[in-house]
Amino acid sequence: MKKRAIIIVLDSVGIGALPDAAEFGDIGAHTLGNINSVRPIFMPNLVSLGIGNIKGSRLPYNPNAKAAYGRAMETTLAKDTTSGHWEMAGFTMNIPFRTYPHGFPKEVMDEFEAKIGRGTLGNKVASGTVIINELGNEHVESGKPIVYTSADSVFQIAAHEEVVPLDELYAMCETAREMLVGDNLVGRVIARPFIGAHGNYTRTENRRDFALEPMEDTILDALTAKGMNVIGIGKIEDIFAKRGITTVDHTKNNHDSIDATLRYIRNGDGDFIFTNCVDFDMLYGHRNDVEGYAAALEYFDSRLPELLNALSEHDLLIITADHGCDPCHPGTDHTREYIPVLAYGHGVSSVPLGTLRTFADIGATVYKFLTGESWRCGRSFMKTIGL
Repeated sequence: MKKRAIIIVLDSVGIGALPDAAEFGDIGAHTLGNINSVRPIFMPNLVSLGIGNIKGSRLPYNPNAKAAYGRAMETTLAKDTTSGHWEMAGFTMNIPFRTYPHGFPKEVMDEFEAKIGRGTLGNKVASGTVIINELGNEHVESGKPIVYTSADSVFQIAAHEEVVPLDELYAMCETAREMLVGDNLVGRVIARPFIGAHGNYTRTENRRDFALEPMEDTILDALTAKGMNVIGIGKIEDIFAKRGITTVDHTKNNHDSIDATLRYIRNGDGDFIFTNCVDFDMLYGHRNDVEGYAAALEYFDSRLPELLNALSEHDLLIITADHGCDPCHPGTDHTREYIPVLAYGHGVSSVPLGTLRTFADIGATVYKFLTGESWRCGRSFMKTIGL
């Protein structure tokens, strides 16, 4: 039976501030540890794998861990979703995406407005849930989309679904995506549709991300070039601009992403399954919702036995993250953190991985596992875990 690798990314579930966190304003960030200090998290299945054994985890230690456990540093000088996933897949950016702490330059906004035929509102750093209620009424009256950014490299466009139809909002995003290159390079353009009335607005699940294609090949490109089936679940297709993915399952929440992952595993589908569970970040981290974040972690933990039991003896499962988004930390932005790395499968030794110097070690391990070949970036930890 063929080998198969599965990566499940718990979006934003960081495990402690990186050494350079001060440069990002993130001293003291620790998504898992700080949540657990405020509202203890019951996740016995992740603890059984060894998440609490990771250095600095501030979670319960398990002397009988079932998985190899460690943490990884991000080489790219960033803390955004795109950079995190790209590095994990074996491409590290030498120059990070540009950020816009004072909003986008006038010339950028003038060009954007001319191309979409509308004025805009906002153009500042803001929380998405706050700005739609701040400017939602004016948007509904004027039809002007709301543009905002964050500490990450994002150009976000919010619009009411009954004012700007989804197809039109997505077309605006495609226009912005074509513009935001070169000197104004932005990692992602994000459609942020919402509904509601009279200052009581809520975002919908019809979000879409418009990312750049990676400037170099990732392991996804290399695996598909070898004829392997790469399955992207959740927003993976958006993060990689659909490149290197043969099967797309664009789920919109954790429940559906877990269900889809289980279905593919049980059906014996795919050579590489790459899943993003977005709710931790989108619904709770950015909203400073500690209780919601803790409950989402407990939900994932409750589903973990199904995932583990579905694996065949030829599967390698890696559970990790892409950055932090500490809901206890000041502000609503991502946080510069280590990410947890748990590797589980038949024959995997329950050993400490220590601190991996780059997220790319994860991709290098998957590539080595599936092909027997080394990847150009990162170091495989296959030998460490006994494979």
